[in-house]
Amino acid sequence: MTRWLVTGAGGMLGTDLTALLRETGRPVTAAARADLDLADAGAVAEAVRGHGVVVNCAAWTAVDAAETAEDAALAINGTAVEGLARACAEAGAALIQISTDYVLPGDDPSPAREDAPTGPVNAYGRTKLAGERAALAVGGRVVRTAWLYGAHGPNFVATMARLAAERDTVDVVADQHGQPTWTADLAELLVRLGESAAPSGVYHGTNAGSTTWHGLASAVFEGLGLDPGRVRPTTSEAFPRPARRPAYSVLGHDAWTAAGLAPLRDWREALAEHLAKDVIPTR
Repeated sequence: MTRWLVTGAGGMLGTDLTALLRETGRPVTAAARADLDLADAGAVAEAVRGHGVVVNCAAWTAVDAAETAEDAALAINGTAVEGLARACAEAGAALIQISTDYVLPGDDPSPAREDAPTGPVNAYGRTKLAGERAALAVGGRVVRTAWLYGAHGPNFVATMARLAAERDTVDVVADQHGQPTWTADLAELLVRLGESAAPSGVYHGTNAGSTTWHGLASAVFEGLGLDPGRVRPTTSEAFPRPARRPAYSVLGHDAWTAAGLAPLRDWREALAEHLAKDVIPTR
């Protein structure tokens, strides 16, 4: 049976992916940041050896901090991926590199195809694009995702659930569009991809449909049995950030169908299951 290696296994997605692999009886090595220094070529080569599929969930994800520390972000999101990609090529392991919608400019108000021109608008996106290119250069597969939430780590959905209990109202931006994506759903998709004959290339791993941050926050309140009217719309200008965000980060999913795999379900269905399973029982 194929043995999996999950790097960045201590993160939100890595935790769910590792748990799913173990629950379904698939052999997996979980390498969190403390377990594997991706900048150490020798350690990476040793870690990859004996594994058939490597999923790289490790990343610098501090988007705003990358604006003033792009070299440090690139070391993790780009240079380290180059080393991991070489190790996979030498060991004959299939590489799945997790990437982001931020490699795209987000200026076209229609779902972006997998082959749409890239054009990051911030440092984080530029560093993740370097990682994509490194993975694709050795025949790896790149899975771009966005707006992740889940049970294991800080995220927007968890923040809204907390604020719902602390405040009468919350102001949330309504001029950024994207696809909320449950890490549990994405983990299942990654397993299917890793065990498929899908070719090298870019795949968009986001739940279907789209909304705004305001729409997502309203759905969280409603899913918790609260008045969604407590979520008030505002603009991005009300919350200035060091890094520019793409205004329209809705991704198309044609590559899955072409590879004979089903894309992810609608985000509303996934959110409802997440709230029922992971949030409501703990409130």
